[in-house]
Amino acid sequence: YSAFGMEKAFVNMLKRPEIFIEIHNRIVDFYLKSNKIFYEATKGKVDAVLIGNDFGGQKRLMLSPELINKFAMPGAKKIVDQAKSYGLKVIYHSCGSIFEAIPELIKLSVDAIHPIQALATDMEPKRLKKHFFKQVSFCGGVDAQELLVFGTPDQVREKVHELEKIFPTGLIISPSHEAILPDIPPENIEALFQAAKS
Repeated sequence: YSAFGMEKAFVNMLKRPEIFIEIHNRIVDFYLKSNKIFYEATKGKVDAVLIGNDFGGQKRLMLSPELINKFAMPGAKKIVDQAKSYGLKVIYHSCGSIFEAIPELIKLSVDAIHPIQALATDMEPKRLKKHFFKQVSFCGGVDAQELLVFGTPDQVREKVHELEKIFPTGLIISPSHEAILPDIPPENIEALFQAAKS
């Protein structure tokens, strides 16, 4: 979306799809060339890469699964396939309520999906396990919107242990965001990682 801005990108998908696809293809080509340089320089030193694009808002997908499949997946497949050709695991990042897009990500052969945005619609860990267990792993699940910001260290530890019971395997415990945000108290960050290690 960055080439146009999000709203204009969505409009171009519908009104000028040929322009969107041409620019998207050029961006994908840029990443393929850049990634090749990185992968060649780091051979044997990197185990996994994080790639992605946000498809979800808090309550639903921002695009229909059909539009995601038409406009995002062809380029994503090239980038995933390239990483796999170097023997790397692929973690695909997409914030929000992305339940309906997960089957498309599984078709790409991604190894893990990041994050489980804990408060987004249909992203409850039990629901994800029921529908996608053994098809893909997940990363996240510890709510970074409310729990980590306003909760106590004990509540954070309790959530980590709850997630470990739901996903004894197939889950990387982390905040449900791509970064540890500045409004999260240090004691909650410490509680999160201590509980995940224990």
